Amino acid sequence: MLRPKMVLIDVDGTLVDSVPDLAFCVDAMMDRLGRPPRGEAAVRNWVGNGVERLVRRALIGQLHGEPDEADFDVALPIFLELYADNTSKRSLLYPGVREGIAFLKAAGYPLGCVTNKAAQFTEPLLRDLGIRDNFSLVVSGDTLPKKKPDPMPLLHAAQHFGVDPRDALMIGDSVSDVEAARAAGFGIICMSYGYNHGQDIHAAEPDAVIDSMTELEGLLVAAA
Repeated sequence: MLRPKMVLIDVDGTLVDSVPDLAFCVDAMMDRLGRPPRGEAAVRNWVGNGVERLVRRALIGQLHGEPDEADFDVALPIFLELYADNTSKRSLLYPGVREGIAFLKAAGYPLGCVTNKAAQFTEPLLRDLGIRDNFSLVVSGDTLPKKKPDPMPLLHAAQHFGVDPRDALMIGDSVSDVEAARAAGFGIICMSYGYNHGQDIHAAEPDAVIDSMTELEGLLVAAA
C-alpha cells in the first residue's frame, strides 16, 4: 500500500460502537408495536446498512428477507423518533480511536468520514463524541443518490480533496466498506472488531486488518 494522500473513515463499527443506542431504539420500537424485544446481540449482527435496513431486519428477526410494507411504514417513524433522542446517549468511541485520529492529523492526512448513517444522526453523533472537527468532509448515507457499497461516496470524497482514488485509503469494518473501496480504486484497511454481520472480515480480503487504530502509525509509516 502506498502512502495515501487522503484517508476516509467509516463511523459505525469503525470509530463508534453505536449498537447500544441502536439496540435500545429497536427494542423500544418493538415494545410500542406490541412485539418482543430483539436484544443487543441480534442488533449487533444487523447493523451496517442504514437504519431503514435495520428496522426491516428487526421486524422479521433476521438478516435477510423483507417485512410486510405496511408494518415497515408504521415502524420506521417510531424508530426515527426514538433514535433522534438516543443518538449518542450510550454510544462510545472504540479504544484507540482518539489516538489514531491524532496520529493521522499530525501526519498531515486530509480526513473525511463516509458512512451509511443519515446526516441527521451522523453529525450529532460525531459532535457529541467530540470528533466532528477532525473531519473536513462528512459524507452521510443520504448525502448522495447512492451509498456504500456503491463507490459513489468514496469517489465524491476523492474529488472533494482533489486526490486520485489510487492514492486514497478507506478505513472501515465491513464487506460493504471493502466492496466500495475496491470499486473506487482505494486502499482498504478494516478493523477486526466492527459490524460485519457476524462474519470474519479477513474473508473479504482487505489490504490489512487491525485490532486498534493505534496500529495505523506503524502500518502507514512503514508503507511511507
